[in-house]
Amino acid sequence: MKGKKLKRFAELTTFKNVLEYPTDSKSEWASIFNSNDMILELACGKGEYTVEMAQAFPDKNFIGVDIKGNRMYVGAKLALQKGIANVCFLRTQIERITDYFHPHSIAEIWITFPDPFLRESKAKNRLTHHKFLAMYQQILKPNGIIHLKTDSVELYTFTLEMIAHHHCNIIENNANIYLHGTPKFPLSIQTFYEKMHLLDNRTIRYVSFRLPDEKIIIPPKKTKDEEAAV
Repeated sequence: MKGKKLKRFAELTTFKNVLEYPTDSKSEWASIFNSNDMILELACGKGEYTVEMAQAFPDKNFIGVDIKGNRMYVGAKLALQKGIANVCFLRTQIERITDYFHPHSIAEIWITFPDPFLRESKAKNRLTHHKFLAMYQQILKPNGIIHLKTDSVELYTFTLEMIAHHHCNIIENNANIYLHGTPKFPLSIQTFYEKMHLLDNRTIRYVSFRLPDEKIIIPPKKTKDEEAAV
């Protein structure tokens, strides 16, 4: 398995649709894509959403973002094999997302089955935490949309709390997208993890929303006494 990973990492460096830890990608997107909307899939894993939506919407540009090159390799290679020109992958930490895009340059953000970081001490790592919403607000266009799809009731509930806290505008909120059969595209796209979760009879949840016009303020970190009182 280690040898397979190393081979993939080496091959990934040759893929023309992959940028690994670039130093100045803000100015690169104009040369990679046309002027159509750019849509991000954060924690994209194998890039199922990135690739399938790029195929379905050739008039938009899609970028899968993740730190794990071994998984990203799958979607990047598939896109190359199919000759999909409106798709690219960015290997980096999501905490640095504002380093890679100009302000108000992204139309939508998809977050599909991210790590829910269930321990409360790890809440700051959840991709819908205050600090991440503040980052997204910098790069999203006015009225830009955030989509979350997850099997984690904890992350789903946490996200609804973040939405309420920051007075976001909910577009769609569905606590069980398969309750009445297969959902419409693109929610019908199934990632590797979603297929596993469905076999395990887990409920898949989805919420999409817009951030407020007012600047998102990150609340101060709780003191130990405040945390103990909760």
